[in-house]
Amino acid sequence: MPAEPTPELLPQAASWLRRRSWSAADRPVRTLLDAKERTGRTVSVVLPALDEEATVGDIVRTVRRELMERLPLVDELVVVDSGSSDATAAVAAEAGARVEHRDAILPRLPTAPGKGEVLWRSLLVTGGDIVCFVDADLREFDPAFVSGIVGPLLTDESIQLVKAMYDRPLETDSGVIVPAGGGRVTELVARPLLNLHWPELAGFVQPLGGEYAARRSLLERLPFPTGYGVELGLLVDALELVGLDALAQVDVGVRHHRHQDGQALGRMAATIYRTALERLDRAHRLKASADLIRPHLTQFTRDPEPRPTAAGTPIFTPRTYDITTLERPPMHTVPEYAARH
Repeated sequence: MPAEPTPELLPQAASWLRRRSWSAADRPVRTLLDAKERTGRTVSVVLPALDEEATVGDIVRTVRRELMERLPLVDELVVVDSGSSDATAAVAAEAGARVEHRDAILPRLPTAPGKGEVLWRSLLVTGGDIVCFVDADLREFDPAFVSGIVGPLLTDESIQLVKAMYDRPLETDSGVIVPAGGGRVTELVARPLLNLHWPELAGFVQPLGGEYAARRSLLERLPFPTGYGVELGLLVDALELVGLDALAQVDVGVRHHRHQDGQALGRMAATIYRTALERLDRAHRLKASADLIRPHLTQFTRDPEPRPTAAGTPIFTPRTYDITTLERPPMHTVPEYAARH
């Protein structure tokens, strides 16, 4: 039988995917430095950290060596410690970061647990025109995770927020590597929610990724969910505030990091789901009628042999599937069943 035709991305999202997806290599660092000098824009890098002594030092040293000392791209490097019980703060300071402690920022307001709380408070202790967030648990850290995502913000005034996209392998305790096995909450929760309720955002390869950069002028106008919902919340709210064309994504390669256990992922999923529900409720869009959801899901795989775009960017290939919600009636209402019983 011939294969059934698959639905396409929402035209607006498909157009965005072609025009607003780049590779870090599309903007050489020299181009970024020239743009930085021309515009006078400053860049702050923020690492939210909780018990990350094993990895935070390498990230800080790499950013300082490659993007502050060798190339003057980053003006400020801050680790915000959210109550670590290990040596995270000491390791980060020794590696060359300025360390701020969450509870000491805006002390009149009691702190709430969660990553979003740390990111929100970081705006009070940084000064860059562009703020770049990087998770502190990354291993084999590449400076392109910073230079790649600040690039569009330095070179294109129309861009307001840039997410990193990457391959995310799952590395098991037994040493087995599943190439596309990471990002389980993204695939099981966030991507379906975005595709169904905010299909304009279906082109984001890593909507929950912790590596993204934005203009301070945007971040200071956005609410920050305090917990795991912060990435989805910021993305949805930025769409509402500045529109899809002000958002972009950049391919930075492969992301290696510590994976959480199933129960932690469950808590993350629940928080993200609640964050989405709050935004749907706020917009009076909770009822799942035909005009409020788009019943398709777009997923991404990297081509084994990258197909360059006009800009020379390797592309993640989207494939879109119908998401059906057909329900059968109770069997006792089916005449044929009633006739036999």
